Amino acid sequence: MEETNKITPQPEKNFMEVKMETIEVLKGCYDPEIPVNIWELGLIYEVNVSPELNVHVLMTLTSPFCPVAQSLPEEVKQKIQEIAGVKEAEVEVTFEPRWTQDKMSESAKLELGFM
Repeated sequence: MEETNKITPQPEKNFMEVKMETIEVLKGCYDPEIPVNIWELGLIYEVNVSPELNVHVLMTLTSPFCPVAQSLPEEVKQKIQEIAGVKEAEVEVTFEPRWTQDKMSESAKLELGFM
């Protein structure tokens, strides 16, 4: 008998799986001046995934004058678009509410010496 190589189609991801993968991707994005990822820094305000697997991220920066104000949101968008199943990614930057150190996770505060 000849063995055939059948490719089993992968089931389509649901929006919760994509949301969890998006959060993992965000944990791999860093402001080059701060050795903590943008998720732990508290720069991500919202991660929304539609049933069609479109991802919308609402984020801020540590300052409106941040040197990576143009490049960091674009990097985040590109990395999200690389997630299998994502149809579109949009990254919106806001400064309301303003970012403060209290938005950082406990581990970020500890790593940066704030605790």
